[in-house]
Amino acid sequence: MQSLHVVVIGGGAAGFFGAIQAASAAKQSFSPIQVTLLEAAHQPLAKVRISGGGRCNVTHACFEPATLIQNYPRGGKALLGAFNRFQPRDLVAWFAAQGVELKTEADGRMFPITDDSSTIVECLTWSAKKAGVILDIGKPVMEVNSFLTEEGKQQFEVILKSGRQIECDRILLATGSNPNGHQIARALGHTIEPPVPSLFTFNINDPQLQELAGVSVESAKLQLVSKDTESKAGKKAKNQLEQTGALLVTHWGLSGPAVLKLSAWAARTLHECGYQTNLRVNWLPQFHSDLVRQTLLDAKQEFPKRSLGSHCPFALPRRLWQYLLARTEIELEKRWSELPNKSIERLAIALTASTYTIAGKGVFKEEFVTCGGVNLKEVDFKTMESRLCPGLYFAGEVLDIDGVTGGFNFQSAWTTSWLAGQAIGGS
Repeated sequence: MQSLHVVVIGGGAAGFFGAIQAASAAKQSFSPIQVTLLEAAHQPLAKVRISGGGRCNVTHACFEPATLIQNYPRGGKALLGAFNRFQPRDLVAWFAAQGVELKTEADGRMFPITDDSSTIVECLTWSAKKAGVILDIGKPVMEVNSFLTEEGKQQFEVILKSGRQIECDRILLATGSNPNGHQIARALGHTIEPPVPSLFTFNINDPQLQELAGVSVESAKLQLVSKDTESKAGKKAKNQLEQTGALLVTHWGLSGPAVLKLSAWAARTLHECGYQTNLRVNWLPQFHSDLVRQTLLDAKQEFPKRSLGSHCPFALPRRLWQYLLARTEIELEKRWSELPNKSIERLAIALTASTYTIAGKGVFKEEFVTCGGVNLKEVDFKTMESRLCPGLYFAGEVLDIDGVTGGFNFQSAWTTSWLAGQAIGGS
């Protein structure tokens, strides 16, 4: 039996895991295979190393596929069947079989118990070598061509920057958001959804707000409210322009889970408006606006002699409460009994509908994520094989799939590369 030669392009999480699965699946079926992994950089698994602040947020403890896909602004529908075949529980079991135990934190994120990303890097590197994967590091790929042999067999020619040429039977493209990977896919007949940033923070030029850097609230509702975004929302997309979650004030504006989720779901909308639009913040989403007003009126009756700056009737950080008072031009020393109803109305609006101008986007740590990539309709999600170019497979962020923060982007990489590897190794 002739050996199957497979080339994996991209030495990230998806590339390594796909190469391991392809080699392992072939060995289990006693099929001869040669798997070569090509990585342009001299240090592979770069994103794995920096993920989770150097601890590596491997996945998320969400073990119900129907719930899991709700964390993917793009690609969730396509991933449903995939997660029914390989999901976080399967990944945890795989790492455990390699001697790596994962732990779950309060917010559901999962990390190695060592709290060190090198544990995952070493596991993947060791597993690849154990499976017989040939690691070719520092080898940028410039071009990939497909052709038919005289026998009518599909083959590929991989051309490296050095000029070296490699012929192979299968290609697994796992190049992440690298434009070169998109160029290769496009040259082989695929449509590329334009890549734009996802998972970023909001720059807001409000010096008084920025002075609150470090202040956070457990729950705030954010909504994009410019005329442009509202006209594009519609019934179907409206929920994509508003998110609720923890919010953190920073030296440059706003961050935290609520901002990151909104930046992911509204990634294209924000890109189209040049990251300059209006943002409405409800600091008390658990209360109806009428209840907020009534609570303020009750405080006026119950604590008439207390100063406004020293008594907040809501569970908000003191610095935030005093900032909102100043924002509505209410003196901190003023007594509650002296607060006119017009000021109460202004304060209620500030608490439930403060409007800010987003002046740009910031970077969420070093974890750069994009939406966009290979059109999902052109890929068979049972095998991750191209519907347009037989023998070409995809995994990870090269596809038009992206998740919110919390380990979801890694999980889609693990799942798609597992499917691709199993299909390649079993073919």
